Parts: sequence; C-alpha cells; structure tokens
Amino acid sequence: MIESYTFGKIVVAGKTYTHDIKIIHGEVIPEWWRKSGHRLVIHDISDFLEASPDVLVIGCGHSGMMKIEPAVRDALAKARIQLIDDHSAEAVRIFNRRHGRGENVAAGFHLTC
Repeated sequence: MIESYTFGKIVVAGKTYTHDIKIIHGEVIPEWWRKSGHRLVIHDISDFLEASPDVLVIGCGHSGMMKIEPAVRDALAKARIQLIDDHSAEAVRIFNRRHGRGENVAAGFHLTC
C-alpha cells in the first residue's frame, strides 16, 4: 500500500503526501496535525480508538523525534490495540507487511525529524 517513504515525503497508492498522514481502514487521512507537535497525546488518537484496529503502527519520524505519551500507550492497551512505534522508515515496512497479510492495521506517520 505504501510505495515509498523518504524524509518529508510518503507515496501511498500513487499519491504523494508531504505532510504527516494517518491510514485508517485503508483510507489515507492527509495533513495529520497533532495537538502538541512532536508529542503524541490522547487527543491525537481518538479516531484510531474509534476505528478499533488490532494493530496501530506509528512512525515517529525519520530520526524518531516524535514521542508517545504514556496515556496514549495506556489507552491503546486498554482498548486491546497493539501499538508498534518506530522510526518512520521501519514503521512503513511493518505497516506494509501487516497490511499485506490482511491484518486489521491502522497507522500514523510523522514524515520529518
């Protein structure tokens, strides 16, 4: 599903995005703006919780600068959603592998730092 990722750019199904994105139920939600920039807070995951995937893959940026707040980890665990977070390049590989296996997987990708 994701064709490529480089710093600041991701290509999904032939379309190039230059702002952070989410993927929920196979649909790209462009221009993902988080409430606190380089921190993922509970406010930022409400649509992921509502979608209730089995797995949520978070790309924390090229260098992994985006940090996930403990409350996010707790909320996902309570909802029984497995969280996988890594640098965005590795997160793309993980998402593609899980999506390719037909798993119910959602994702959020920070494209820079």
